Amino acid sequence: MTRAEIIARPTKGARAVKHPMQPIEIDKHGVARFRRNKIVDHLFSTGQLDLNELARMDFPAEDQMQIAQLLGYSVSGFCDLSYATPDVVAEADALVKVLLERSKP
Repeated sequence: MTRAEIIARPTKGARAVKHPMQPIEIDKHGVARFRRNKIVDHLFSTGQLDLNELARMDFPAEDQMQIAQLLGYSVSGFCDLSYATPDVVAEADALVKVLLERSKP
């Protein structure tokens, strides 16, 4: 067995590691959005990142959710994406609720 195979082999009882959730912020219009990654935004804005092309490829839902978050999707728009899983949607909604509670005068 190669070193890479040993590292990639799941450890007994270990759970899969998921991508981190991008921080959520309230924008100047009062919309809850994932914090945009400036590098990913640049790639998208210059046409080097094509969401339609990515959609035609066979990427895991977890990777698709992460790219949507890195692009700064609104949380409400993210929740409508076909690949957004109920657990991640619930986590994002819960974070928005906390943010809104904290921002009350």
